[in-house]
Amino acid sequence: MLTLKYITENPQEVVARLAKKHFKADEIIAQVIELDTRRKQTQTTADQALAQSNALSKEIGKLFQQGKSAEANAAKEQTTELKKSIQELTDLQASLEQQLNDLLVQIPNLPHSSVPEGRHAEDNVVERSGGEVPQLPADAMPHWDLAKKYDLIDFELGVKISGAGFPVYKGKGARLQRALINFFLDNAREAGYLEVQPPYVVNAASGYGTGQLPDKEGQMYHATLDDLYLIPTAEVPVTNIYRDVILNESELPIKNTAYSACFRREAGSYGKDVRGLNRLHQFDKVEIVQIQHPEKSYESLTEMVNYVQTLVEKLELPWRILRLCGGDMSFTSALTFDFEVYSAAQKRWLEVSSVSNFENYQANRLKCRFKGNDKKTQLCHTLNGSALALPRIVAALLENHQTPDGIRIPEALVPYTGFSRIN
Repeated sequence: MLTLKYITENPQEVVARLAKKHFKADEIIAQVIELDTRRKQTQTTADQALAQSNALSKEIGKLFQQGKSAEANAAKEQTTELKKSIQELTDLQASLEQQLNDLLVQIPNLPHSSVPEGRHAEDNVVERSGGEVPQLPADAMPHWDLAKKYDLIDFELGVKISGAGFPVYKGKGARLQRALINFFLDNAREAGYLEVQPPYVVNAASGYGTGQLPDKEGQMYHATLDDLYLIPTAEVPVTNIYRDVILNESELPIKNTAYSACFRREAGSYGKDVRGLNRLHQFDKVEIVQIQHPEKSYESLTEMVNYVQTLVEKLELPWRILRLCGGDMSFTSALTFDFEVYSAAQKRWLEVSSVSNFENYQANRLKCRFKGNDKKTQLCHTLNGSALALPRIVAALLENHQTPDGIRIPEALVPYTGFSRIN
């Protein structure tokens, strides 16, 4: 969340910048400032009452020693009243702080100055693109038909076992999944990322730390009996490794990668976008995460975007990079680049990665900090990106590389699959 200090010192700037995300912030910012003022006043009053109580407590002993019992007893009664008042002020302070926090978590991150104006995905700006769109024959198949033809993925069996959005991968389909996971992890390690294997469920504190909670849109699966949440991305457990941690400046940047299954309810999704692998409730993904110095986080963002580009190029897929407009950005992001690959059979672009800089928004919730040479403690910047999400990559691979003799496997992936063609 935004730091209270930044909001109270720059209220007009916060309101103006959040307008780019189409978030009307003037009322909630005014409430934050009012609550913060009351909180400070309450703290001052409580401090004064405590100082008065402490002074009286010292005086009581002297009065008794001087034989002034009546005055001493009166002072005791006064300290009793002061203690009662201090407790009431302490309770009020806690209530005001909770109200303040409840408001702060409702305020999105500020968009970076380079974020384009716009409300919808159509307003995103294409930064660059590459790769060749294959010219498929008129009878080219979408991936769901190819998966059935070559017995790679059984969508109906997944419905039987779990429900829609939980496919079963079989034979070379399962081997392709495993090959892609290992391919992405190996590339990440070669790029300097330390591999970790995180839990697939997290507690509420972890969900809060990275901004998935409060879950306003109801997208997370919640195991209510144990109050645990199935992760929507490995970003959540990996970033939370550094919750309540103070790092040394020399340790930055920290670069982690992790494979995980991901679970998303995808509430509100419908229509053609959910066909086949286009939108699932459970899917595989390799994530990259960086904890970085504030002065270097945008260099890291560029590095991460360039790295993801190498992956789609190695997979020989047509791709493009979008700079997201204010209205299409996530609640927590300051700047996001989306990667899309072209699905030649569906004749549409499919999102396969988001690479984002959250600046200190997540770090403030996580209390992820570092100490510099000057011994001052500062909030880190956090970044993450999909590198890559498998379902739509698999969809594009199957569709774009289909031939009369089967589905061709990109050369870079053959060492991982153990086969060069699906037929």
